[in-house]
Amino acid sequence: MLRPQDGPTRERKKLDGLWRFALDPGGTGRGDGWWREPLPDAREVAVPASYNDLFADAAVRDHVGDAWYQTDVVVPRGWAGQRVVLRFDAATHRAVVWVDDVEVAAHEGGYTPFEADVTTHVRPGRQVRITVVVDNRLTWQSIPPGVVTDGRQTYFHDFFNYAGLHRSVWLYSTPLAHIDDLTVVPGLEGTTGTVGYRIGTSGGGEVRAVLLDAGGTEVARSDGAEGVLTVEEVHPWRPGEGYLYDLRAELTDGNEVIDSYRLPVGIRTVEVRGAQFLINGEPFRFTGFGKHEDIPVRGKGHDDAWLVHDGALMEWIGANSFRTAHYPHAEEVLDYADRHGIVVIDEAAAVGQNMKLAAVVMGTQYETFSPETIDERSREAHAQAVRELIARDKNHPSVVLWSIANEPESDSDAAVDYFEPLFALTRGLDPTRPVASANMMFAPHGRDRLQALGDVVMLNRYYGWYAFPGDLDGAERALQAELEAWAGEGKPIVVSEFGADAMPGVRSVTPQPWSEEYQAEFLAMYHRVFDRIDAVVGEHVWSFADFATSAAIGRVDGNRKGVFTRDRRPKAAAFLLRSRWRKLG
Repeated sequence: MLRPQDGPTRERKKLDGLWRFALDPGGTGRGDGWWREPLPDAREVAVPASYNDLFADAAVRDHVGDAWYQTDVVVPRGWAGQRVVLRFDAATHRAVVWVDDVEVAAHEGGYTPFEADVTTHVRPGRQVRITVVVDNRLTWQSIPPGVVTDGRQTYFHDFFNYAGLHRSVWLYSTPLAHIDDLTVVPGLEGTTGTVGYRIGTSGGGEVRAVLLDAGGTEVARSDGAEGVLTVEEVHPWRPGEGYLYDLRAELTDGNEVIDSYRLPVGIRTVEVRGAQFLINGEPFRFTGFGKHEDIPVRGKGHDDAWLVHDGALMEWIGANSFRTAHYPHAEEVLDYADRHGIVVIDEAAAVGQNMKLAAVVMGTQYETFSPETIDERSREAHAQAVRELIARDKNHPSVVLWSIANEPESDSDAAVDYFEPLFALTRGLDPTRPVASANMMFAPHGRDRLQALGDVVMLNRYYGWYAFPGDLDGAERALQAELEAWAGEGKPIVVSEFGADAMPGVRSVTPQPWSEEYQAEFLAMYHRVFDRIDAVVGEHVWSFADFATSAAIGRVDGNRKGVFTRDRRPKAAAFLLRSRWRKLG
């Protein structure tokens, strides 16, 4: 699915702003046909944003079920004779959409886009009413999972279940005959770069591809829907240097360009070789964070100002990478990473699939994989989430590794049966990038069954916090022993989470848990161990910034493992990381 863009043959209209909004706690709106008229008792809500924190109202923050959005839009008169498409960049966790009185789309999954061809339902120059109902309920068959009991939502992941229209909504036009997909596969051999391409079209016409460098000079062209563009004296995309070429795909009829689409392209390679992770044939070491989309007031709503500020903090601290924990982030985030040479581990929204962990943390008693809990329908929803993730992000040079789950149950036959087809699916959809999943401490080396299916070992470890709390000497010995065992597998190891909670302003002469000093000493201990084990090629601190969670006595106004506060003020640990990573860089 191609993103909307303005160009010689296409136009887009962003529908962000204030929409009408109404909660539907009784679930009556669908039966009563709320989409047929202005929403009853509506208030204004911002799009994009989570709705939960916008109002001083606990009923809104903790709402479970349907929430309705509605707006009116005039379709540009100049779009007559064009194809008109309505697109939602994300609606958490599922949505149904109407244009006037007609249902045009339904989608499951809160972090990937969906769209509908509404050409026959609109008239250029006329106003239409757009209504969408967003359902935030999590079930055993949703990704991520959850349970609703007596109107209360239980979920098994450690971040707040924000909901709503978190990303932009678009109306856009294309010609009736148009380009509908574009896939690029970059290659690099010495000073020669290649861009394999495949252009999908709808309708007639001939296809060609033209590649320009960053200065606008044409460097290669090819006719046909598939081909390879060759670039001599190539300028590769590298970590820290986001050099991008401009691929122009064109659909033509003789000398007339019927449709065109522009795609930024980074020419680089990714490879796992033994215990090394290689970008452009050179060993790469991940330094950075697991990172949530989470900001005050807006929740998970995308905000360009916060994107730029977070990018500046990443540069200041010397980080070269991050993981989109624990769901695909907004496409604007990946565009930014592409342009700035930031390396990304891209993660599907599969988190909370571990009832052994839930039993310890929450006291719940469920079996993870069973006909009554996570089952074949869950796996198909998971597979669709992976398909949509790769379809959306396949062309981003910043994305170097797919993570298909975070901390699932991984020590059982049922886990292998569930995940083995998903690893195969991911490789089949994209054989150019390695695949992994993040392991948690309940399945250490010798018990885990899923890391054998991945190309990179990804470990979330909390020795010194959840295990050996306050005992950094014991934690160091335990961490080193386990990492040495994993190193024997002969794969690169990315420690995808490690961290300790710290309350800003809590200081201690002798490091004590929850103090800024303890968080810094904790990270320094991990660094010592990492530097003694060659197979460790990545260190992603959990987490970039403090973030909101569900209410729990072990969470003080959310998760405090950030090295920045939720409003992005640095803790002591930030300066420790800056000293280390800027030297490594």
